Amino acid sequence: MAESNDELRVKIGEFAGPLDLLLFLIRQEQANIFDIPIARITDEYLRFIRLMKSLDIAVAGDFLVMASTLIEIKSKMLLPRDPSAVSAGDEIEDPRQELVDRLLEYEKYKSAAQMLYEKSTLEQATFNRGKIESDEENAEVDASVFDLLTVFQKIVARRAEEVKMEIHREEISLADMIKDLKRRIFENGELSLLAFFEDMHTKRELVTAFIAVLEIVRTETVKLIQKKTFGDVILRKV
Repeated sequence: MAESNDELRVKIGEFAGPLDLLLFLIRQEQANIFDIPIARITDEYLRFIRLMKSLDIAVAGDFLVMASTLIEIKSKMLLPRDPSAVSAGDEIEDPRQELVDRLLEYEKYKSAAQMLYEKSTLEQATFNRGKIESDEENAEVDASVFDLLTVFQKIVARRAEEVKMEIHREEISLADMIKDLKRRIFENGELSLLAFFEDMHTKRELVTAFIAVLEIVRTETVKLIQKKTFGDVILRKV
């Protein structure tokens, strides 16, 4: 990742891959993984790819391969079924089946890896606090980089609808943006991403802020959370 003002690039693959994005979209659509609404999911997937490219995010090859796979499946789903196969009573292969199998396998190994990580973290702890009453009502979930992109997209769309007079101003560097972000998080313990992005005045500042968030989550004791599924994304000091 470059620190210069002339080049701000991040590889999304450092944080998540195409299968993570697909699982995110399926959850967002509240769809059945065994009956994926392939047309809607493909359109949403391509929208995310376009958003990443507009942010000058280096879209890894595997994201583009998955895009091609989704388009191919979508095309097959649109084709009329072979009348001879239907009349013969032959079982018609679902073009989505291979993708469903990949998603299920990926989710299984991802869940296993998370369980091992949590077990290791617990074993390293010396003291654990007792259970408190509010634990039962705590619906917090970890947010993903795609939740972050969703918030960012909302701000960009909102700014596009606003009519503002462009004023030339000195752009903040990535290093200064990270420094300001760290200060705000560590002073208050947590920070709303929506509020943080709304403080940016230009698209350049928005992109710099987005990359600063990814960088601070990767390198600092800070994590992305949502107080409820698909709720506001919060940056919280661990």
